[in-house]
Amino acid sequence: MNLLTIKDFSKAYTDKVLFDHADFSVNSGEKIGIIGINGTGKSTLLKLISGLDTCDSGQVIKGNNVVINYLPQTPEFPEGRSIYDCVVTANENESNQWTIEGDAKALLGELGFKDINIEANKLSGGQKKKVALAAALLSDCEILVLDEPTNHLDNDMTEYLEEYLNNYKGALVMVTHDRYFLDKVCNRIVEIDKGKTYSYNANYEGYLELKAERENMALATEKKHQNILRKELAWIRRGARARSTKQKAHIARYEKLASEELIKETQTVTMNSIGSRLGNKTIEIYDLYKSYDHPVISDFSYNFLRTDRIGITGPNGCGKSTLMKLICGLIKPDSGHIEIGDTVRIGYFSQENEALPLDMGVLEYVKETAEYIKTTEGTMSASVLCERFLFDSTLQYQKIAKLSGGEKRRLYLLKILATAPNVLILDEPTNDLDISTLCILEDYLDSFRGILIVVSHDRYFLDRVVRKLLVFDGEGHISQFEGGYTDYYVQYGTFANSAANFNKVSKEACPAPVVTEASKHEKPKRAKTKLSFNEQREYDTIQDDITACEDRIAELDKEIAGVTTDFVKLNKLMAEKEETDARLTKLMDRYFYLEELVESLGK
Repeated sequence: MNLLTIKDFSKAYTDKVLFDHADFSVNSGEKIGIIGINGTGKSTLLKLISGLDTCDSGQVIKGNNVVINYLPQTPEFPEGRSIYDCVVTANENESNQWTIEGDAKALLGELGFKDINIEANKLSGGQKKKVALAAALLSDCEILVLDEPTNHLDNDMTEYLEEYLNNYKGALVMVTHDRYFLDKVCNRIVEIDKGKTYSYNANYEGYLELKAERENMALATEKKHQNILRKELAWIRRGARARSTKQKAHIARYEKLASEELIKETQTVTMNSIGSRLGNKTIEIYDLYKSYDHPVISDFSYNFLRTDRIGITGPNGCGKSTLMKLICGLIKPDSGHIEIGDTVRIGYFSQENEALPLDMGVLEYVKETAEYIKTTEGTMSASVLCERFLFDSTLQYQKIAKLSGGEKRRLYLLKILATAPNVLILDEPTNDLDISTLCILEDYLDSFRGILIVVSHDRYFLDRVVRKLLVFDGEGHISQFEGGYTDYYVQYGTFANSAANFNKVSKEACPAPVVTEASKHEKPKRAKTKLSFNEQREYDTIQDDITACEDRIAELDKEIAGVTTDFVKLNKLMAEKEETDARLTKLMDRYFYLEELVESLGK
């Protein structure tokens, strides 16, 4: 049953068009994941669904009794209210007045809150998000709308949320960049791209396969379009040798083809790393101890190797970010010490962006670090580096104030990478970054020649980029494990099912060539030096054949236009025209093949 439909809608902010005559719908039982590059309008679409924003044009059709509840990306609470009161008052009604209090206590406990009377506005951003999530999950609604529900959740909480939403009876629409979460929870993926929406009835893995098929079909159509366009243009420029004038039909056909919008292949970006030399002495940690209300790091020692790719995981509040700040010298340990090698150059991507200069342009901000950056590919300008991170020529001159939250996060990451660090510390890099940017970052890290330290709750990202884990137990102790996230949780029984291999689509798309023993000993063919006798004879007469076909088609058009009642004759003429059209197409294909062959032989 259809619950909500937005038909032929458009939405723009100043000169930025987010949606251009797009369509979207929600049916009962659907669990929809919305994906797209930061700034394409994902959060805006959620607000349109929830009635918190309106379309510039289009029609919103919603069932009379359909209730929608919305979890914002950055929730706000009234002053002086406890987290328990916030959850209960958001959901209290006649139908659940006897159960909501117990449900609120139970769910807040599941989300890790021991004191349910703590004031909501005294919590961190991540804890506020969990309180708002509890309120949203307990809501009695037909459509639950969630904006980045997994941000700031640790791995156990994310898995709990997965199970909860898998059992959820209502419709679900959410924005998240957690690829394992999308794969496990969603049964439909909607991608926003260039103002349009593309729907795929599949989870994330299925979406990758279906998208590849759609793009291959579109590109095949576009290649055919371009081939015809090229032939028409060449025909107009050269003209037939047997006549002095060009047919209007050719010109009209060319102009129509040339005016059609081209289909562009999805941009894929690979970027070799920016870095500087790292000496033998890197970062050495001795007997580190740090406590706040309780010990968060207790007697921890570790010497980082130059090839270390380490993921740091553990429950919220256990001290992961504290360790990062200790390494960077932003805070001091209670005891123990850290020694940093002379050649170490740390790039620290913190959870909170630095205060970005909102009145500065994107390119100007990057150029503050360097106008030209050395990479393993050679010297790269700041402008090219921006393009690699999806800031096109238009966005590069955009004021930072006009960027979306995710675009600001991407820009902050870009500037850190431009400093050419040889020790890269990423604290929750996947929060607010879209999947396309994460793929670019993952490709970058593949070639990064230095130490990588990542704090993340994104299980796919950890599996993709790290080879060792430092696991916090929440009581100050840190243990080491060789392997990625899935390796660790499979071994210890917490994450029993291995995650889907999302790279298989791209790998299967480009199989390695098969080399047989016979092919190894094949003699190379001699290069052709001239047309064969039959090819030359065909080349000398083919333009006359083409002209004859075109003349006959013109005659048939006149005859068909003159037939009014004789349907037998009309069908005969139409059949002949179809056959002549097919013959003309074959002759044109053959003519351009022979032309290219003549040009290659230098005749």
